Amino acid sequence: MDRRHLVAVLALDEVVTFDLGTPTQIFSAARDEDERRFYQVRICTPGGRPVRSSGQFTITPDHGLELLAEADTVLVAGVHYGARVLEDGTIEPEVRDALRAAVARGARVLSICTGAFVLAAAGLLDGRRATTHWSHADNFRRLFPHVDLDPDVLFVDEGDILTSAGVGAGVDLCLHLVRHDHGSEIANMAARRCVVPPWRPGGQSQYIVRPIPDVTDTSTAPARAWALEHLHEPLDLRALAAHVRMSVRTFTRRFREETGVSPGKWITQQRVERARHLLETTDLSVDQVARHAGFGTGAALRQQMSAILGVAPSVYRTTFRSAG
Repeated sequence: MDRRHLVAVLALDEVVTFDLGTPTQIFSAARDEDERRFYQVRICTPGGRPVRSSGQFTITPDHGLELLAEADTVLVAGVHYGARVLEDGTIEPEVRDALRAAVARGARVLSICTGAFVLAAAGLLDGRRATTHWSHADNFRRLFPHVDLDPDVLFVDEGDILTSAGVGAGVDLCLHLVRHDHGSEIANMAARRCVVPPWRPGGQSQYIVRPIPDVTDTSTAPARAWALEHLHEPLDLRALAAHVRMSVRTFTRRFREETGVSPGKWITQQRVERARHLLETTDLSVDQVARHAGFGTGAALRQQMSAILGVAPSVYRTTFRSAG
């Protein structure tokens, strides 16, 4: 018997294809060191019937709504323009009852994008804070005035019920759940497997680590590799350029061509990434993390993390250490 955490993805007519694929990819990428997966993901529809997708093709599921009765997590994918729930705020009674029953027995329920309309139509969001795609906010408020809608955030975590904004925010929400369930390292590795940003909480910005390109005779990669080993030390642009036998001007130009940013910005980003990792995995104080990451002082670290990630080091640590 498969005892992995069961995620049931509910697809209705006009299902958004991206939203349908997101949980399958993200949750399937969450694995331990032995490549064992933590989740099993199954797709269901009312009556197990085929549904039309936003991509104008038909999806044939393997399960009906009975899957919701055994799922640990129920995820409602978004629906595209023309779906009835977006027009009049109603859903089939069997869908409403199945979702309510899932919540009543303690399942975790979430939505991606306009899937929030489905949860609201089932009466699950009344009196709660929620979000959906910003372009549907006015219509959502008109149909569901008792929901505290916040269209300015990527996702809202209300504990047992979570909602997210459009498309990419569904990725953020799924990673958020992996992080909540299994900690930062597993979530980050899942993100890397899917080549997506590992962390974009709320409406905050997300820093994506750039890989070091293959070394060539005219590449700045050796200098970047060396810099990563010496982030805790002062890094001088002339010294970096000399490391690959280039003039500062040539080095700066080629560095930007290869990474998309200036050497100074890249170093700051890498130091923030180092600090992020230390905050997640060690008990070092903020000042100690700052020194190990090359910022020197806690004040400098706070300034850079707030600018790049939108949060203070202490808040970041609280978020991820509590998840582990």
